[in-house]
Amino acid sequence: MRSDEFYMYRALDQAHHALAAGEVPVGAVVVCPEGNIIGAAYNSPIATCDPSAHAEIRAMQAAGAQLGNYRLDGCALFVSLEPCMMCTGAIVHARLARLVYGAAEPRTGMLESRANLLAQPWFNHRVEVRGGLLASQSRRLLKTFFTLKRGGPEA
Repeated sequence: MRSDEFYMYRALDQAHHALAAGEVPVGAVVVCPEGNIIGAAYNSPIATCDPSAHAEIRAMQAAGAQLGNYRLDGCALFVSLEPCMMCTGAIVHARLARLVYGAAEPRTGMLESRANLLAQPWFNHRVEVRGGLLASQSRRLLKTFFTLKRGGPEA
């Protein structure tokens, strides 16, 4: 299996696709225990008119289709931004073994910023979490997106 940085760069590649599409630049990849990427996606709620079309959800959907199962036992999710409440719930339901994310999301992040949903005792599944990986690259993409949205020069 390759390094966490390798997979996070693949998630950032997906985030660049989101930026090019005019979506908030968040990208995600799902990696199976053997180290293969089995799901990759970027945010697309605007293009799909679907509020649930977050990068994490779409990457898990692709991985589930690849495996033929919604349970992603032993798999890891790499995402460029701290997941929201919806995505955190889906991570638990998918039974992911690991979650690695880049930048913290101070407004809606549910792992360190607003709450730590994965630490709640009522969940029957535990997910190993690593946060802050390549966070500066993720923050830079987000800053570029919002600067462009507000009509300012690219950061």
